[in-house]
Amino acid sequence: MPAFSSGGVSGFLHAAAGAPGRGLALTHGAGSNSNSLLLVKVAEALAGAGVSVLRFDLPFRQARRQGPPWPAQAAEDREGMRRAVLALGQAGYAPVAMGGHSYGGRQASLLAAEEPELAAALLLLSYPLHPPGKPDRLRTAHFPKLRAPALFVHGARDPFGSLAEIEAALVLIAGQAELLAVEGAGHELGGMDAQEVARRFQANPWSSASGAGSR
Repeated sequence: MPAFSSGGVSGFLHAAAGAPGRGLALTHGAGSNSNSLLLVKVAEALAGAGVSVLRFDLPFRQARRQGPPWPAQAAEDREGMRRAVLALGQAGYAPVAMGGHSYGGRQASLLAAEEPELAAALLLLSYPLHPPGKPDRLRTAHFPKLRAPALFVHGARDPFGSLAEIEAALVLIAGQAELLAVEGAGHELGGMDAQEVARRFQANPWSSASGAGSR
């Protein structure tokens, strides 16, 4: 797949066959980068299902090849996500969704709460509902502001949130939210069926009248 570089966005574009249609800006977790096997598998499956995917590095990873993000840099990482969504729209893809694994998915959801019209849907892989062992520190304050259709893909053995905790949290979301459980999987979603993720996400009722790619 071709490398993608535009407006400070650095990554790789998995283009679906045919004219530009739906697009997804997809990013990585705190300890990884856009070349993670999980992102590659999901991107390839979605491209085969008709959704073009831009997997890209967040600003913290562009600045440092290793190490976790700094909390003070989270807003900059969200701006990097915003640039990726807009870049897909400018390239002719519409509507455009956004998402990511763990930290990347959390930042996508926060951005969607801040700018509800930015993206048409969300794909959240292993959403870090709370720090491991600290179920009282839920990261759901922004969930009532989420209006775009969202697909959560979550492992049954994820220490960042049990399936029951995720299901309870989805009730807080204003828009449509679905959970695709991956039995036996942990935070890295080992054993996940990428084709099933693509099928479920493609079936999401994306609105062609919303999202950056439709403007």
